[in-house]
Amino acid sequence: MSERSALSPEERETHEVYMAMALEQAELAATLGEVPVGAVAVSAEGEVLGAQHNRQIHANDPTAHAEILALREAAAKIGNYRLVDCTLYVTLEPCTMCCGALVHARISSLYFGAYEPKAGAVTSTASVLDGPSLNHDVRWCGGLLAASSASLLKTFFAERRR
Repeated sequence: MSERSALSPEERETHEVYMAMALEQAELAATLGEVPVGAVAVSAEGEVLGAQHNRQIHANDPTAHAEILALREAAAKIGNYRLVDCTLYVTLEPCTMCCGALVHARISSLYFGAYEPKAGAVTSTASVLDGPSLNHDVRWCGGLLAASSASLLKTFFAERRR
């Protein structure tokens, strides 16, 4: 799957529900002064297994990206680090570290909102998930509710610059 994959109206509606949850997490991050990125991990049955937001500043942890925290929560909930047949929704294109975690967690599909031209490793600066040497294939689709994700980030950084 790539950003060019067409979603049926029914599929888009379902995916947008989970992306809206990720956006709520991103908004929570912004209220805490964290970069507004949110992520939601969902089982094949549609159960939310993890919903998290960026916490690098509050946790003093460079790995506390929304994606990593959502994967950790989901793995703890099911009692297995392998999140086979699960989908991750994230408001911003994942970085290299997070892409690696998606592969190791065996995430089935990734849907992200805004593209990240400086550090996005799915397609913007690299194609980490498309590496031929990987032992797992993560399907992905970018641009889901991208305008909402981008607007949240632009507003956050505009306010920080004031």
